[in-house]
Amino acid sequence: MSTEKKKRVSSQSRNRRVSLGATYTILIILGIIWLIPLVWIVLSAFRCQYQPDGTFIGRVTSDFFPKQYGLKNFKDLFTATYYGVAGAFPRWMLNTLIIAIIDCIISTFLVLSVAYCMSKLKFKLRKTFMNVSMIIGLFPGFMSMIAIYFLLKSIGLTGNPSHPEYSVIGLVLAYSAGAGMGFQIAKGFFDVIPNALVESAKLDGCTSFKIFQRIILPLAKPIIIYQALMSFTGPWMDFIFAKVIIGADNARYWTVSVGLYSMLFGTHPDTNLFTQFAAGCVIVAIPIVTLFMFLQKYYVEGVTAGAVKG
Repeated sequence: MSTEKKKRVSSQSRNRRVSLGATYTILIILGIIWLIPLVWIVLSAFRCQYQPDGTFIGRVTSDFFPKQYGLKNFKDLFTATYYGVAGAFPRWMLNTLIIAIIDCIISTFLVLSVAYCMSKLKFKLRKTFMNVSMIIGLFPGFMSMIAIYFLLKSIGLTGNPSHPEYSVIGLVLAYSAGAGMGFQIAKGFFDVIPNALVESAKLDGCTSFKIFQRIILPLAKPIIIYQALMSFTGPWMDFIFAKVIIGADNARYWTVSVGLYSMLFGTHPDTNLFTQFAAGCVIVAIPIVTLFMFLQKYYVEGVTAGAVKG
């Protein structure tokens, strides 16, 4: 190798190392910036500090690292009464869990059904529907919030003083009714499944639903898990729709996000509840983190396989 060629290779190698070093440095800095608020919330959840007169300090302080640690915030969170509801936080968690599970079942079925129709069935205006759904998907869901609220109110599923529990049904409908429009990733997964399987099943006399149930779904475990995770995490973390549809007067039927928000910024805010708020944030994050840890393999498979074809 000539001297000039060696210098060129050495220069390229040095530039590559500098580029990689700069990239990793930026990513590390961004990672630290992203982690600081999370670490602060976790530390605040376990903070157990008292003033000299024995008063518990529950508000925001200037100390990043607590001087004392304990589980008092978690104990108080599960036993305290908020907005006239005894054991309010467990109640809010149960409300959120029920809504999330029901929406997960309905939305997953709707998305997979629509994706199967778009992928394996041929009908008029199929491409037009796909294009329209993609355009609608470019707009954030909360843009339809006002229209959805008045539609639900017109049929008594929100703002009903005699039956406040109906607002929970309205919230489930708001989450799941339009779920089928998000079929694109699942359709990409179904596109990979050979059409020969569908055609051979039709020749054997199978209906489209039986093909979907007995052939497509058993092969679609990754995309089912992916869609179920997405359908579950949506209601679990949502605040806007829950706040508008359930309303401020039905504390018993609040979801956990609305309840935690109301502890600090509701009609009866209390800044001394910040450490309990932080404890609630930690508890809310545990189910989602656990699900992603155990189902990460299938989640990645569903995303990558669904992105092969559009």
